[in-house]
Amino acid sequence: MIEARFRMQLPPDLWITEVSTSYSSATFRLLTGAPVGERALELGEVTYSNPRAVSDAIQDHPDVLEYEQLYLEDGTAIAQYETTEQQLYEFLGDSSLPPEFPLIVEDGEMEFDVTATRDQFETMGTALDASGYEYELLSVVERRNSETLLTERQHECLTVAFREGYFEVPRGCTLEEVAQVIGVDTSTASETIRRGTARILEWFLVGTTASITESQGESPAL
Repeated sequence: MIEARFRMQLPPDLWITEVSTSYSSATFRLLTGAPVGERALELGEVTYSNPRAVSDAIQDHPDVLEYEQLYLEDGTAIAQYETTEQQLYEFLGDSSLPPEFPLIVEDGEMEFDVTATRDQFETMGTALDASGYEYELLSVVERRNSETLLTERQHECLTVAFREGYFEVPRGCTLEEVAQVIGVDTSTASETIRRGTARILEWFLVGTTASITESQGESPAL
């Protein structure tokens, strides 16, 4: 699986673009949302020195309907509202990926995360290119599946070595005995065990990350 983070410049005609650029030091978080008919029902959070002013700006915007303030204290405002704007959900539908909340907006730019297969990630890149939006791929991490970490021979050698006590202190068997059980020569057993052990140690100590890249370009390296 691939985990990626994008930053995208939002279209200027969106209500969130207008409000977030008016309060450029505020942080807007879309905690959850879903299209409902011709509207979108959303739960949003704002962090700002004067959250009431931002809440009032959101509530007064003509594209925001049925605004209900749920929390307003300590520099944070949380509200549930309906909006006539559905571009976000249309875009996500085109990319065939569900949204990963929260989505973060600051000063007209949105950051969002994507978890996808390689094919889905490529589809996402194609959808972004076709959208005409300016965007950056901030990071991409490809996660290695632990079930495919070892080759079949490495798995067999390590399983036999573990079962026979080769890794115990003191050893419960010799390398020659492990090789004899598997049916290979000693040098092959030794190399296979070392390579398999190295893969497991790398996976455990470094984590499941296979590769991490950061990019400041317009399109992901697919």
